[in-house]
Amino acid sequence: MFLVGLTGGIAAGKSSVAELWKQLGATVIDADDLAREAVEPGTKGLASVSAIFGKTVLNEDGTLDRKKLASVIFADPELRNSLEEILHPDIRDLAKIKLDAVDTAIAVYVIPLLVETKSQLPFDLVVTVEAPMDDQIERMVESRSMTRSEAISRISAQATPAERANVADRILNSNQSLSLLLDDARKLFYEISELASKTNVQGQ
Repeated sequence: MFLVGLTGGIAAGKSSVAELWKQLGATVIDADDLAREAVEPGTKGLASVSAIFGKTVLNEDGTLDRKKLASVIFADPELRNSLEEILHPDIRDLAKIKLDAVDTAIAVYVIPLLVETKSQLPFDLVVTVEAPMDDQIERMVESRSMTRSEAISRISAQATPAERANVADRILNSNQSLSLLLDDARKLFYEISELASKTNVQGQ
């Protein structure tokens, strides 16, 4: 299995790239999905979150109110760190389980906080998707119903484009139309497929 780490800034286009690569035959695992799984009703993750943040971050049915929790943690870096200390170990465990079950030649792990978590996964290639900050803000305001200040707060909580570029092997620039971004992503996937084939041959 050839493991690709796909990272990038919020609202930069990671999900669009990941969906395309899934259509082209890769197995895609998303850390955000694992984060949701880690706090499903009955999990120790949800119990720990409730113990620290209180019942106010829960919906009436006992599920996590992610929007409410986000408003709390992005207003207080210490609380955000506390949440990460709770969830990141569980997310890593879930990622390992999912990756161990992959049966395709290429697996893509979408991990927005690759730099921040200092992920130790054995990536064969790391790709970051980057967009200008103004584009990120506009997308979050339009598609995620955030205020401009909320959008800036989310962006500021992440690693910088330079920090992500420093650990990336390839960069996909999202300062263009979606169709052009996907054209670049398709070309990169063909390159990844060739690299995966060579890796498999060498490993035989």
